[in-house]
Amino acid sequence: MTTSTTKKDIRQLSQLELEDLFREIGEPRFRAQQVHEWLWKKGAHSFDAMTNLSKKLREHLNEHFAINAITLDKLQHSADGTIKSRFRLHDEHLIESVLIPVPDDRRFTVCVSSQVGCSLSCTFCATGRMKRVRNLDAGEIYDQVVLVNRQAEETFGHPLTNIVYMGMGEPLLAYKNVLESVERLTSPDGLNMSPRRITISTAGIAKMIKKLADDGVKFNLALSLHAADDEKRNQIMPINEQNDLNSLMEALRYFYRATRNRISYEYIAFQNFNDSLEDAARLAELCRYFPVMVNIIEYNPIDGAPFLKATEHRIDDFAKYLRDQGVMVTVRRSRGKDIDAACGQLANKE
Repeated sequence: MTTSTTKKDIRQLSQLELEDLFREIGEPRFRAQQVHEWLWKKGAHSFDAMTNLSKKLREHLNEHFAINAITLDKLQHSADGTIKSRFRLHDEHLIESVLIPVPDDRRFTVCVSSQVGCSLSCTFCATGRMKRVRNLDAGEIYDQVVLVNRQAEETFGHPLTNIVYMGMGEPLLAYKNVLESVERLTSPDGLNMSPRRITISTAGIAKMIKKLADDGVKFNLALSLHAADDEKRNQIMPINEQNDLNSLMEALRYFYRATRNRISYEYIAFQNFNDSLEDAARLAELCRYFPVMVNIIEYNPIDGAPFLKATEHRIDDFAKYLRDQGVMVTVRRSRGKDIDAACGQLANKE
């Protein structure tokens, strides 16, 4: 019998291609809509689950196609309620997703991965040490949302409210698949989630930020900034050497003018590196081009990285300076540190 690795993943077919498929085998056109709904509305991971199809048709699909769904490999619970899932892909690679619950605010966020590993080598990030193996396809990103949503409902009695593409990988280097996954998540023919509840985070690829604008995306955009001058940013984020702050600001202005979508800066505070009031003043200057929210993030140490977390006092002074300059600021306290689920810690670590 043909193995799933040599069968075509049926989720790679569009609805029109499904219609062609069923016409070729003598099935009515509406079968395509039925299968499409099973795949993208109900998140079916097997043809046998598609109970409104005939047994003969299900056997035909099983023989010729696969659904390359992800499966749960390991689950970790943090003392603060955060849940980290390690998922196994059909080719045995592993990725991680994180459920971040804030029950008091009725906010339940999933942080999803877009690549196996990452190619950007940011010095403070564990994922960047893994090397990029491949991009996730749209179905694999979609599955993370479906499975973590079930976790949220089973554990907290509440569905997911937000999706952030801030897990393993650089989303804009998996551009086509990431945008297709957003389409599956937001379409009335899919999960019908609001794009305003989705944020895609990038380390900063100017030409791809402009492409987002040209493609008219509806979701929010976050820039992993972490330093407000090129000299420091080059030290910790090699991608800045080809995408300096001037080019990024120009691209973000272009994005905001075209979409009016919300933009935020992610800013990890490192002790005695980027946490001074002089750094805050440079950051404030980068907030004058368009409305922007600054998220100051506690650093989560990883093995072998030469950084320490900025002190509470320095973070508070930094945030106060920005607020006094009229900048919208939140200070994000790390969640899931005890299970290596916090920002920058995802690395399939045992």
